[in-house]
Amino acid sequence: MTTDKRHVLSEIFGFEDFRLGQEDVVDTLLAGEDVLAVMPTGAGKSLCFQVPALVLGGLTVVVSPLVALMQDQVEGLRFAGRGGGRYHQFVSAARG
Repeated sequence: MTTDKRHVLSEIFGFEDFRLGQEDVVDTLLAGEDVLAVMPTGAGKSLCFQVPALVLGGLTVVVSPLVALMQDQVEGLRFAGRGGGRYHQFVSAARG
């Protein structure tokens, strides 16, 4: 692992601690295991895959049915100086 999860949480996302359930999901993914996380709206599910992706580096593919959420997440990562892209039926690969 190139970066610590807490460093990513603090420096990229601006949080000092994980919310309930997030750290367990992140640790499971960092250990290379599969996980199914069922959390309510606003519980921070996106952070659960973004932190491990940034810690491990490389390519991470996220499948989401929510176009607005995809756009928001990509813009947030780009604002934080990280790469990101999206692809869906309403945007060409060149614009993503």
